[in-house]
Amino acid sequence: MVGLSTGEKLFIQAGIAQDLRTDGRGRLTYRPISIETDVISQANGSARVRMGGTEVIATVKAELGRPNPMQSNKGKVSISVDCSPIAEPAFEGRGGEELSMELSVALERCLLGGKSGSGAGIDLSSLIVVEGKLCWDLYIEGLVLSSEGNLLDALGAAIKAALSNTGIPKVHIAAEASGNEQPEVDVSDEEFIQFETSGVPAIVTLTKVGKHYIIDATLEEESQMSSAVSISINRHGHICGLTKRGGVGVDPSIILDMISVGKNVSEELLNKLDSEIVAAEVDEEE
Repeated sequence: MVGLSTGEKLFIQAGIAQDLRTDGRGRLTYRPISIETDVISQANGSARVRMGGTEVIATVKAELGRPNPMQSNKGKVSISVDCSPIAEPAFEGRGGEELSMELSVALERCLLGGKSGSGAGIDLSSLIVVEGKLCWDLYIEGLVLSSEGNLLDALGAAIKAALSNTGIPKVHIAAEASGNEQPEVDVSDEEFIQFETSGVPAIVTLTKVGKHYIIDATLEEESQMSSAVSISINRHGHICGLTKRGGVGVDPSIILDMISVGKNVSEELLNKLDSEIVAAEVDEEE
């Protein structure tokens, strides 16, 4: 928890009201963003994202599994976040565990359409190998290395970058199986299919402080928020998920305005992420 004096709180609030935040940004301006890909060699895909003083890593591991009987034509994705006290002493004890769970659930809502696994932002049908019998299970893990605010958006960016870096091994069916048996397969060590990420969204969190809302809030600004709405929007302008935190209710008309602002901001963010991902991949090849 950030401890601020009354004067510091008023200074933050007054700055936001005048569209001049304490670090010199406007209300709808991001801190510098940098991306590195392929940072964990044991994973199928990985990325490190820095957003100002917030730093996170996302990894993707792919394992063969069985599709859910209720969704026989789709693979499965699970998302978990670790807010490790080794990285950030403030995460010691239950606070870190609760934040890890809150972020994991929010990411599932924003990227997968919630617990239903409707696959709003990640194409689960692309993970199927043999319908009803064999699919790829993606295990996405986020690790928070340092927290200076706006963790959810940073983790969303890291996951998008890690998925862009993910190669799924090619699977050749050696022998079909009858009944409930699993087919025999050969999994290639050399041939990989690049994971399709054009539909994977960016997450934009609009944090309400006083009468105004801001993007990419710092820890100090988050401590002054009444509520925050996170919207995940992809390249096609589709809203893939929405989640809210904070105790104060948000009027539906304000939500619509937030979505409109979020769409405009997301285009700029997606362009930035895409250019950073491409640059990271070029650096990786060199």
